[in-house]
Amino acid sequence: MKILHCPTTVGGNPQGLAKAERSLGHDSESITLSQTVYKYSADHVTFQENDNFITREYKRWKIIFHSLNNYDVIHYNFGSSLAPRKVRGNASGFLKILKSIYNIIYGGVFSNLDLKIAKKKGVITAVTYQGSDARQGEYCKQHYPIHFCHEDDNIYTPQSDKIKQEQIKQFDKYADLIYAVNPDLLNVLPKRTKFIAYASVDPRDWQPKPLPETPNKTPHIVHAPSNQTVKGTKYILSAFDRLKKENIPFRYTLVEGLSNKDAKKIYETADLLIDQLLAGYYGGLSVELMALAKPVICYIRDEDMHHMPPDMVKDMPIINATPDTIYDVLKRYLTTDKDKLRDIGLKSRQYTKNFHDPIKIAKELTDDYQTVRKNKVL
Repeated sequence: MKILHCPTTVGGNPQGLAKAERSLGHDSESITLSQTVYKYSADHVTFQENDNFITREYKRWKIIFHSLNNYDVIHYNFGSSLAPRKVRGNASGFLKILKSIYNIIYGGVFSNLDLKIAKKKGVITAVTYQGSDARQGEYCKQHYPIHFCHEDDNIYTPQSDKIKQEQIKQFDKYADLIYAVNPDLLNVLPKRTKFIAYASVDPRDWQPKPLPETPNKTPHIVHAPSNQTVKGTKYILSAFDRLKKENIPFRYTLVEGLSNKDAKKIYETADLLIDQLLAGYYGGLSVELMALAKPVICYIRDEDMHHMPPDMVKDMPIINATPDTIYDVLKRYLTTDKDKLRDIGLKSRQYTKNFHDPIKIAKELTDDYQTVRKNKVL
């Protein structure tokens, strides 16, 4: 099959799938509209930094028509198609007027047009939701006592919730397959949505760097927030301050604004990762560190685990912590349970091989594509 993954590089997940599908013998590639600071390697980057609006939109529509005429499967990611869509987010004054005009005469009119045409042409379509493309403020505030939406009312707004709901309805109407890589997303996505594990990290490319058998005297803790508010960074730094006042030996590195390649060099020196304390699940960063045989601390929301395969939940090696418990958890693993970190890291490495192998995940997806293809023929 000829497969396209687009239109972003969020988390490196679409690129990991494309690579894995090629190893299975499929003609698969990834296209991103824009590159990010993390610089995940895509087969084609459409927009360049110096492109003006007209140039960008010309390139967009060129890619859209190319995709509709040259692929058997188009797998969208981050809940987005290649087409223009409504702009969400806060704005005021003239900028608010411009956004409204854009949404009415362009983003709204042409939203998901490629998805709709693909359905008419019989092209197989799938979409993967990865986080804030589906999460909605109202639902999170009502159902999650611990969540980053409580930290800042502007992270998710009623307007952004409405736009996401509209987008989800469109994909439910036109897409053949819907996936989510975070279990909590299945609470707000269509019932037919299928959970899949992150495919962004190939254990073959991330050679293990296990902790020494004799624990380091000064453990190195890494925290790499893409957004400090969302990741709960202030709670982590507060815990660090308390531990330092008690003269508990450790050092930490806050990794921000680095490419994935440069960040990896720091991750290899870590004794412990603190991922995120508010979202309720671990991110792609955790998978990277687990692939390196590093132990990970993260807040895991038990109520969402029923959306995942039971074996995956049972074997999950994540050290659970919340904003209220992060200090106690850190103190424990920097003192009395320090010698347990190596074993947790080794179990973490095995966990990525068992559940986050992109080739296994790609095989599951391509089987789904084939099933849809057979049904279309029938």
